Amino acid sequence: MSMESRSPHSTNARWVVVNTQPHRENLALRNLEQQKFSSYCPMIRKTVRHARKSREVLRPLFPGYLFVQVDPNVQRWRPLLSTYGVRSIVGSGEQLSFLDAAFIESLKAREVEGVIERPRPPYRIGQEVKLAGGAFEGLVATIIDMDEKDRLVVLLDLLNRPVKVKLHSGGVSEA
Repeated sequence: MSMESRSPHSTNARWVVVNTQPHRENLALRNLEQQKFSSYCPMIRKTVRHARKSREVLRPLFPGYLFVQVDPNVQRWRPLLSTYGVRSIVGSGEQLSFLDAAFIESLKAREVEGVIERPRPPYRIGQEVKLAGGAFEGLVATIIDMDEKDRLVVLLDLLNRPVKVKLHSGGVSEA
C-alpha cells in the first residue's frame, strides 16, 4: 500500500520533495506524521529473488524520496530538516522547490489498492520481434526473457546458430 500520512493543511499548501536516509522512508513518514505534516510515498510491487525463491514485495517508486505538503506562509518547514529519517529537502539553496500538485494527483490516480500499477509490457515471452537500428536491424528474434527495467533477452538466429542478445525494449518492434 502507498505510504501516506494525512493531517489538516491549508489550501496554500504545496508539495516538496524530501530526500530520506537510505531505506528509511517508513521512519521519515512516521516522524513527519507526528509533526503534523501531510506526506506521501508512492509504492510499487517488485519481484525479489533470493536463494532460488521469488516473492513480491512493496518498494518505494522513488527510493530515497517522498513528498511532503507544506504551506511556507503558515507552517514552519525547517523542522523537516531535523526529522529522523530525513536527509535533506530538494530545493535551490535556501529556497524550497515546489512540485505541481497535478503530478502527485496523477500518481495517486494510478494506485490500485494503495499500490501504483505498472503499465503492462508491450511484449511477452515467446513473441517474435524485429530488431530496430544497429548492425542487426531488420532481423527477427524471439523473446526468451524480460526484466523490470525494460530489457529483453532475445534469441537471434545468426549464421544458423542461436545467439542470446540482451537489449532495451525500445530497440525492437513487433514482427
